[in-house]
Amino acid sequence: MKSIKDIENLKGKHVIVRVDFNVPQDKDGKILDDFRIKSILPTVEYLQKKGAIVILVAHIGEGGEKSLKPVAIRLKKYLPNIKFIESSIFSDETKKITGTLKNGDVALFENLRREIGEKTNSPSFARGLSRFGDIYVNDAFSVSHRVHASIVGITKYLPSYAGLQLIDEINNLSKAFNPKKPFLFILGGAKFETKIPLIKKFLRDADHVFIGGAIANDFFKGKGYEVGTSLVSDGMVQVKSFFKNKNLVIPTDVVVTKGSLSRNVKPSDVTHDECIVDIGKDSVEVIKGLIEKAQFVLWNGPLGIYESGFGSATENILKILSKSKAVSIVGGGDTVALITKLKLGDKLGFVSTGGGATLDFLAKGTLPGIKALK
Repeated sequence: MKSIKDIENLKGKHVIVRVDFNVPQDKDGKILDDFRIKSILPTVEYLQKKGAIVILVAHIGEGGEKSLKPVAIRLKKYLPNIKFIESSIFSDETKKITGTLKNGDVALFENLRREIGEKTNSPSFARGLSRFGDIYVNDAFSVSHRVHASIVGITKYLPSYAGLQLIDEINNLSKAFNPKKPFLFILGGAKFETKIPLIKKFLRDADHVFIGGAIANDFFKGKGYEVGTSLVSDGMVQVKSFFKNKNLVIPTDVVVTKGSLSRNVKPSDVTHDECIVDIGKDSVEVIKGLIEKAQFVLWNGPLGIYESGFGSATENILKILSKSKAVSIVGGGDTVALITKLKLGDKLGFVSTGGGATLDFLAKGTLPGIKALK
């Protein structure tokens, strides 16, 4: 896989750069966390210095309803002269504007998912998009697990390279394949089914695997405990085989709510009308002890329902990890939002932009978007 630093002459070349601007927003569209926006700046600035004409392509939201205009406004803070092209990608207006761009200019196209063919990896859409550039660069690690036209399809029509952020992600996450020991893996969030391969892998590779978040509820259910109104996977989830592994660690206590009331209890004491919302104080102490012994810590996903105000345990553990001597890698969109809130980014080893992409890369060692660049 070639890096943008392997390109001999960039002056005057139109470079299409796939980035991930799928950032969290409030109901009014205000951007709540611009970590992903800032992560692509090294690549853009490198291309600018080399005299390239940079065309950024990205998506926001699942469909095409949202606009990237708020992102363009935030980008002006870092790239004051960026041009936001609101018209449809294949309109005459877009062709006219891109034709006037000069060396060092940066433009951002509107939400790619407004175009038919992006999510289905349409060859005709990929070919049409490629006509805006001489070179393609993937700097969107966090969507490189998607087989979309702007990630995979376009590489068939242009010389293709990895951006600096993509390479940084690969190099750092690859450390988890041969880590220093003791190795602690912390896994939170939801969607148990998607995380089974990861749990299996790291129960073999890590010294301890701590399971928190909503996926821990499936383990409580597997032990025969009452989980009340807590979020659990649909159908039967087979977790009993995991209990045989001595490396598995599940919470010894949890925070539950019932209406406006909350309490800290053992998982076996949850009642039918209570909801598990976070791990408890004793469990935080357990993780603290594991972190203090660890030389390498890999963490993906929050340990509580932080968006509903139950991020206390996750925040406390982030603070503990920030003071640890262990090499650390932290990922997952929700976890990253808390890191930004606590201003701990420069106190942790490496913060990944990926959520599902990070999990897929750790489980498989590659992603469709990475394969396409080779």
